[in-house]
Amino acid sequence: MATTATLSHAFLGQDSLIKKVGLALGGAILIAIAAQLSIGYPVPISLQTLAILMVGFTLGGRLALASMLTYVGMGAMGLPVFSNGMAAAALIGPTAGFIYSFIFMGWAAGVASDRGIKTFLPVTIVGLILSAAIYVLGVAWPMYIAGTFGIEAKWVGSSADTIWTYWVSPFILGDIIKTVIAAMLVTGGWAALKSRKG
Repeated sequence: MATTATLSHAFLGQDSLIKKVGLALGGAILIAIAAQLSIGYPVPISLQTLAILMVGFTLGGRLALASMLTYVGMGAMGLPVFSNGMAAAALIGPTAGFIYSFIFMGWAAGVASDRGIKTFLPVTIVGLILSAAIYVLGVAWPMYIAGTFGIEAKWVGSSADTIWTYWVSPFILGDIIKTVIAAMLVTGGWAALKSRKG
């Protein structure tokens, strides 16, 4: 299927190298800011995945991937861009699997956008699938992967029950809400563009 214009391209026009760099960096900064914002009680839910979906669906696959790699790279360099102001240590901590899976999430949302996924229901479905997919690596990291890298901590080798209770189930509703919000914002952007041109 042919690649279609992304929302950012539709709004901003021809993509120059400087514009692409600016969009990728801007997306990374947006995600870094969203990672510090949370809603909900008693379990605070970060707005990080909302921003990641927005970056992906807005920028398209290549720029979203560049943005995600920039974001993770900023953290690796010691900048406090991950949740709760964490930096490089988060890349080997208990939630590192989620951080790495964010790269896939942003890229895959971008690819969906490139392939013409622009209306509310399809965007929502893709967002929900990707929100569920990040739990695969997110859960595999503390259960199996971290130990193979020689990481020693009490969370390494956590049981499935523990991970479900503390790392998955409290966040499912929030992920659904964030996905719907992302879909509303993206499709609202396309609607605004259409009305402006109309």
